[in-house]
Amino acid sequence: MKLALDIGLVVTSVILVVLVLLHRGKGGGLSSLFGGGVQSSLSGSSVVERNLDRLTIFVGVIWSILIVGVGLYIKLS
Repeated sequence: MKLALDIGLVVTSVILVVLVLLHRGKGGGLSSLFGGGVQSSLSGSSVVERNLDRLTIFVGVIWSILIVGVGLYIKLS
């Protein structure tokens, strides 16, 4: 059980870091590096940003649940 929680925690941590770095900030973020000229055409598309926000929140909630699970497992064992 602890191994599954640890693996899930590592995977969601990496995904969460990538998703946060893909967000468009004031300076464009890392998402502008991957898109280049494509980013300018996607900047008007708020659907992409909203979906990225939703996915980031979903992965963050899963990550939080895994943190609590690992903490409870450590406390109870």
